[in-house]
Amino acid sequence: PRTAQDQVRNCEDEPPPITRTPVVTPQPLDGAATHGAKARSAFARYRVMAFVTGGMLLLLTLEIVLKYVFQAAGVDEAGSPRPVIGSWIAFVHGWIYVVYLVTVFDLWSRMRWGVGRILGLVAAGVVPVLSFVLEPRAARWVERDLAVAPRPEAGRPGPSS
Repeated sequence: PRTAQDQVRNCEDEPPPITRTPVVTPQPLDGAATHGAKARSAFARYRVMAFVTGGMLLLLTLEIVLKYVFQAAGVDEAGSPRPVIGSWIAFVHGWIYVVYLVTVFDLWSRMRWGVGRILGLVAAGVVPVLSFVLEPRAARWVERDLAVAPRPEAGRPGPSS
């Protein structure tokens, strides 16, 4: 027969029970941090598209000047100027501009800016060099607005232009 002391000794000889480390679920960021991260991400997308759109617009402007002002490639039998760089430039710029508009709207809606700012950013995709002028200004707007008001309240208008 086993005694109580034998049972205690047997328990001491047994390996300790397996313990499981609790799984720590990452806590979601607070609203201000989430808003700031999403706004900065939207600005990064806008910044890329501002440079791509601006570059394509400069290329399109060069094409238009060479084609219509200088008629650098001459004219065809009907008297129409021939493309210098290529007729594809206008088409490509048009589609890039559509993507640019999506990024502008995304940034504008996340930052809750006034109508003046979206109009300026939209114009920057069709006025040569303006996208290169407005991009650093938009960077200042984003940083200033995120520092002042980390998260606009729903229903509260954001900073205006």
